[in-house]
Amino acid sequence: MSDPKAVVIYHNPDCGTSRNTLALIRNTGLEPEIIEYLINPPSREQLVTLIAGTGLSVREVLRKNVEPYTQLNLDDPVWTDEQLLDFMLQYPILINRPIVVTKLGIRLCRPSEVVLDILPLPQLNEFTKEDGEPVINAEGSRVN
Repeated sequence: MSDPKAVVIYHNPDCGTSRNTLALIRNTGLEPEIIEYLINPPSREQLVTLIAGTGLSVREVLRKNVEPYTQLNLDDPVWTDEQLLDFMLQYPILINRPIVVTKLGIRLCRPSEVVLDILPLPQLNEFTKEDGEPVINAEGSRVN
């Protein structure tokens, strides 16, 4: 990432948290690189790098409220990180999202406001989430 203002989002347009995160990025005036990871999943190496960059464990980045998680009994501690990565690559829906990458860090943006910690530019306008929750006030500051 050579551009200090570059932003990449691993995005699922069907997810409200992902849409809110994308909108917060755009509220800085930046247009991120959008990777719809269900269509273009990361490679194993990219996934390992993303997870490591978040500071979370593989299990913490695993999405739990989806069909493959239950069917595969992935809450069983018998599964190793390598095996969990294999499942995430086989079933990208198991990768929790959105993950955002900037020069300032990598975050799993749940809730969407987490992205504010790594954006290279400030918010330009007020921002309210799709559910009506205010995030940024008229002065450009966080509400909570």
